[in-house]
Amino acid sequence: MSDSNNVTWIIGASSGVGASSAVTLAASGRTLALSGRRVDALDEVRSRVEQQGGSALVVPMDAADDASTRDALDRIAADAGTVSEVVFCAGLNVPKRNWDLLEISEFQAVVETNLTSVARGIAAVLPGMRTNGGGRVVVISSWAGWSFGRGAGVAYSASKTGLALLTESLNDQESANGISATVICPGDIDTEFVDKRPTVPDAEARSRMLSPDDVARTVAFVLDSPAEVCVNELVISPVRSHSYGK
Repeated sequence: MSDSNNVTWIIGASSGVGASSAVTLAASGRTLALSGRRVDALDEVRSRVEQQGGSALVVPMDAADDASTRDALDRIAADAGTVSEVVFCAGLNVPKRNWDLLEISEFQAVVETNLTSVARGIAAVLPGMRTNGGGRVVVISSWAGWSFGRGAGVAYSASKTGLALLTESLNDQESANGISATVICPGDIDTEFVDKRPTVPDAEARSRMLSPDDVARTVAFVLDSPAEVCVNELVISPVRSHSYGK
């Protein structure tokens, strides 16, 4: 689907899969809009994109805030044009993952970041995609959003599972407008995210995980698929270690 007119919004672009997706897509001819809360990290990702010959716009944003999301989209529209592709990479989990440790405030924060913010972002870009006659939505979920992942946590598992129905409802209702959605469910990825686990994996365990680049190549595959093709769901995992992811 790639062409020189594509404006691709990556939410959660400051690190991990989001950053790797930006660099992987740098030479594709897209204009990349990089969003997240860490401006310094976003600037670094933009530099990496430009080193690969790409074009990127840094758009700081809090995905959990309505006004911030709207302001970011307005800036992208003014500086680059209508968003034709959006990739949701932001994610949150907490160390307290079992029911006996559950704190509702933490549960709400995880669901807000992993699920509600995706719905907010999709709702924001849909009008422009409809007007343009098409668009593509890619959502990074988790192995725990595809199959029960022991250890992923109550809030994380619930929020990531919800993404599958969120994207499928989008395909059901918006396919007539040329809009398609894909949920990608990776197994363990070696990012800073795993440092927040109750037990942090050691170097040997991390060496058996997927890399952010592995997932970024999957994102590129989806975005580069023909416009008439909908890749509803992709599940990827490290060969040497099947586990819940994140």
